[in-house]
Amino acid sequence: MDQHAQRHGAKAARSHGTVDGEHGATADARSRDPQRTSLPAGRAGLAERAKHLPATVALPLITALAFGLFTIFRTHTDGTKGGPAMLYGLAAFVISGALGLVVAHFQSSLLTETRALAYGALFGCSMGWVYSLGGESILKSCAFGLTLGAVMFVASLYVFRTHRVREPHGRHRPHHHKHPRSPSLPVATH
Repeated sequence: MDQHAQRHGAKAARSHGTVDGEHGATADARSRDPQRTSLPAGRAGLAERAKHLPATVALPLITALAFGLFTIFRTHTDGTKGGPAMLYGLAAFVISGALGLVVAHFQSSLLTETRALAYGALFGCSMGWVYSLGGESILKSCAFGLTLGAVMFVASLYVFRTHRVREPHGRHRPHHHKHPRSPSLPVATH
C-alpha cells in the first residue's frame, strides 16, 4: 500500500497544473501544436495570419478599403476637407465591406446569373453614390450607376460563364451522361 500511495502521490505532483490524458482530459490545441504556440509579432505575424484568411473574406475587405479611399479622394476633390471626407470614406468602407462579405458568403448558393446581378448591383449602387458625392444631379448619378452596374453584370457574367470549372456549382444544369447500354440480344433476321 505504501508503494501505491507513493506512486499515486508522485503522479499527482507531476500532473499538478497540467492536463492528465489518462482521465479523459485533452490539452488545448495550442499546447499540442508547437507551431501555433508562438506566432511572430509584427509584419511576419500579419503575413502568417493573412495566409489563413479565405479569399471570400480577404477580397471583399480589400475592395472595400480601395472603395473607401476612392470615396475620400472623390469627396476631397469636391471640396470636402478633413473629418467629413474621412467619415464618408469610413462609411463607404464599412457598408460596402459588409455587403461585399454577404455577397461573397452566399455566392456559392446563387445561380450564375443571380450572382452576376448581385455583383453588378453592388458595384453600380456604390459607384452611383460616389458619383453623386461630387455634386452631380441625382439623374446623372443614377444613369452613371446603372451604366457601371450593367458593365459589371456583363463582365462578371462573362467571367462566371467562362470559368465554370472553378464555380462552386459547376454547370447549373444536370448532365445526362451516356451510360453504356447493356448488351442487347441479337435480333434474328430472316
